[in-house]
Amino acid sequence: MKLKSEMYKQEQLEIMNKIINILQLDNDNGIVLYEFDNDKQKQGQILNLIPEIRKYFSLSTITSIRDPTIPKRPYLSIVKHITKLEYKMLSCDYKLKINNNEIRTKKYIFVKK
Repeated sequence: MKLKSEMYKQEQLEIMNKIINILQLDNDNGIVLYEFDNDKQKQGQILNLIPEIRKYFSLSTITSIRDPTIPKRPYLSIVKHITKLEYKMLSCDYKLKINNNEIRTKKYIFVKK
């Protein structure tokens, strides 16, 4: 029996590219976690890909697909697992200033392998 990673390589890459397009990476090829957490539209678009992801990916490694109630941020878990096909996802501390309040968050940078 063939693995899904062999049978559906092209479909997996298409889903990964959809996710990258949804994220709308900035000039540094990154996203800020605070902004992503507050963008319900992007989260919804990623969660709407779950039926396709179930069809073309092995579910044993993606907890948020098997049971989206387990992780705190299922949309971020999906991004991390799917984009690792071609990207290395680095994280660093990041500070935002909103209404004279400094918010400490993370920035995720996507580096092509």
